Amino acid sequence: MPIQTETELYAPIKQYFEQRGYTVRAEIKHCDLVAIRGDEPPIIVELKKSFNIPLLVQGIDRLRLTDQVYVAFELPNKGRAPHRLQWEEIRRLCRMLGLGVLTVQFFKRKQPAVDLVCEPTPYQLRPNKRAALKVVNEFHERSGDYNVGGSSKQKLMTAYREKSLHCAYLLQQHGPLSPRLLRDFTSNKAVSSLLQKNYYRWFVRQSRGIYHITPLGVQALAEYAHVLAAFPGAETSDSSTTLSTLNP
Repeated sequence: MPIQTETELYAPIKQYFEQRGYTVRAEIKHCDLVAIRGDEPPIIVELKKSFNIPLLVQGIDRLRLTDQVYVAFELPNKGRAPHRLQWEEIRRLCRMLGLGVLTVQFFKRKQPAVDLVCEPTPYQLRPNKRAALKVVNEFHERSGDYNVGGSSKQKLMTAYREKSLHCAYLLQQHGPLSPRLLRDFTSNKAVSSLLQKNYYRWFVRQSRGIYHITPLGVQALAEYAHVLAAFPGAETSDSSTTLSTLNP
């Protein structure tokens, strides 16, 4: 039976790159999967249930960020190339576009198998270094992989949301604090802007230069309790106890 959503492709492809020494994270700046190994340029993989034109267009768009872009889809029935094409035709098309191709075959009793159809080849369009740097920065500023590649219409755990959670957590643990103290705790130079913009409405200015957490912030800490363990000195179990006391 064909897969129901493209998110089913994420885990086997993540494992494929992790076995080759990459760190993998999902949904970085609208990219389904980003893999980075050391100081090498990022690898971007776009996921779709089947091979189609929107997948190719999506892959071509990612070439603005890196020349290491793959498109990935489920291996069609009986291993035949999609749309009555030959696999060599798929390879030739994607090489002309500068894209690599990965397929995933699913079994009832065995682990999914990932097959490399072709490697990406250099494309004449040069990557946008500024946009690529944003992808790399977002990757490194996240503490872990809390999303699933291919997700849509769901809240994503971004670096900005993590930083906001960290501030909310510190305000819950220590009470009202100034931006300067929060900056010292978090090493986030932009903490003042984060508090003033208050995008998630997790903070309230209690007095001049002093901020505290709102009930929405307490709810967020409960919702994202699994992320709190990444914060320095935080323990998930302790956080859960505190949260249950404040938000029964």
